[in-house]
Amino acid sequence: MANASLPSVIITVRLIRSFEHRNIKPVIFKDVDLNISVKEFIDFVKVEIKTRPGLLPPFRNYGYDAMKIQHMAHGSKTSDPTINTEDDDKLMMKDDNTLQECGIEHETEISFFKLEDYRKYQSNPVCKW
Repeated sequence: MANASLPSVIITVRLIRSFEHRNIKPVIFKDVDLNISVKEFIDFVKVEIKTRPGLLPPFRNYGYDAMKIQHMAHGSKTSDPTINTEDDDKLMMKDDNTLQECGIEHETEISFFKLEDYRKYQSNPVCKW
């Protein structure tokens, strides 16, 4: 997946199955090419998680369709451990942009989730234990 024009990076993708129950599984991707589009990366991640060891079927087969930058290396973190519900204009990743255009760098954490679920949680960020 790496390209010679940019250094390859390591990215952690946080699969969010449920916002309310904080069902989150981090998956690490090495040698990610920052020149690929977000859409290509989403498609790649969907294929990868289907065969990754250690992922339970609920995480493998969920209807993920959106990505948002959760945390950049050496940056501040949100107070909500599930997802940063602010700055959507800046942090939501658009399908036609490259990862580099989205500001992705080495050791960035990206949340991957179902947009409909995120909007519900965003309007009422309550956790159910």
